[in-house]
Amino acid sequence: MRLLLIRHGQTHSNVIGALDTARPGADLTDLGREQAASLVERLRQEPVQALHASTLVRTQQTVAPLARDRGLEVTIHDGLRELDAGELEMNTDNESVDLYVKTAMSWVEGLTDVRMPGGPTGAEELGRYDRVIEQIAASGVACAAAVSHGAVIRTWVGARAGNVDAAYVAAHPLLNTQVVTLVGDPASGWTVEDWGWDQPHV
Repeated sequence: MRLLLIRHGQTHSNVIGALDTARPGADLTDLGREQAASLVERLRQEPVQALHASTLVRTQQTVAPLARDRGLEVTIHDGLRELDAGELEMNTDNESVDLYVKTAMSWVEGLTDVRMPGGPTGAEELGRYDRVIEQIAASGVACAAAVSHGAVIRTWVGARAGNVDAAYVAAHPLLNTQVVTLVGDPASGWTVEDWGWDQPHV
């Protein structure tokens, strides 16, 4: 199948650099709403048959214009939410942000027993994302799009796709509404076809 993982539009927490991972999360900014609206034309050529989003409000706000344009219902999954920041939640200092990213990247490297400070392990976080992707694949659609979050998309793709590694993922953060396009399935594995569109292709 073809799977599009889309980072949400800009939020008020993004503007201040906060580790905002708890429900319901911040709303989109005006720019974030413009970014969400732009997905309609950006994805015009993609034969998306199903739309999914996380339980955080920003992903649902981001997918709404696309859902209206395609006439599709959006399925909400808690497993698509952002990596839990634990005791780092809503911190804005560089040390906290660096620790959050370093922990996530250790999971990409296979150190999934490592725990986010005051939060879950990599095995727990990757596992709940796996379960949602398995449900999407099992639905039988040929092309699905899921609006999710930057850190969890990078971490899951880095851990599960066969053609990107931790170094690539660490060097290529996702900007708001950038898309990672994968082909494959949970049984045979996943291949990244495109990373971010306006970033270097893999």
